[in-house]
Amino acid sequence: MNCIIIEDQPPAQRILKKYIGEVNTLTLHATFSNAIQALEFLKTNTIELIFLDIHLPKISGIDFLKTMSNPPHIILTTAFPDYALESYELSVVDYLLKPFSFQRFIKAIGKIPEKINNQTQETKPQFPAALFIKSGYEHIKIIVQDILYIKSDGDYTELFLPKKKYLSSEPLRYWEEQLDKNQFVRIQKSFIINTLKIEKVASNQVYLLGNIQVPIGRAYKENFIKKIYSN
Repeated sequence: MNCIIIEDQPPAQRILKKYIGEVNTLTLHATFSNAIQALEFLKTNTIELIFLDIHLPKISGIDFLKTMSNPPHIILTTAFPDYALESYELSVVDYLLKPFSFQRFIKAIGKIPEKINNQTQETKPQFPAALFIKSGYEHIKIIVQDILYIKSDGDYTELFLPKKKYLSSEPLRYWEEQLDKNQFVRIQKSFIINTLKIEKVASNQVYLLGNIQVPIGRAYKENFIKKIYSN
């Protein structure tokens, strides 16, 4: 498995290099002290795993991860436990709290999904069954399949579930990246709907469970119709 290290502290770099060198299934291709350098490398190189520090110069590891639309496997490394919840929202493989042992390192590697076929088949993208959203000072667990639709509200979004709605500090584009695009489809500038919750489509309206009506934007209609007939 091809991997890189993004870590600004030399002692931490040395530990990771040592541990990686002792695992014959890992091949270290490069080490970077900041995420900007790594971004340039990733434009022309295919990497399957990144060991990513959270506290980095110029751009944090969390912000770097949020910029990636299709990231490789990520194992976060940090001396601070405060980011654990936020990291799992981003579907990382594991969260290693420094200093960590070789045994803990191996445990993290063991969480990486195996390839279906090393030759030609690609692993199907894995989407989380649940996500934590930051709402005010709370982190709230949301079961993805319960979401009816998501509505943009300026820099925030509202997640509508059958019996409740939640305000999230994440923009609509965040949900487009986190959720299965074949199931959660944008039907206008401000709405993403869960296609599994559709009861019917009439004219330019989508009717979701509970007789909820959501209008279809003209620019999104053709793509939306293709999606519901291909699922």
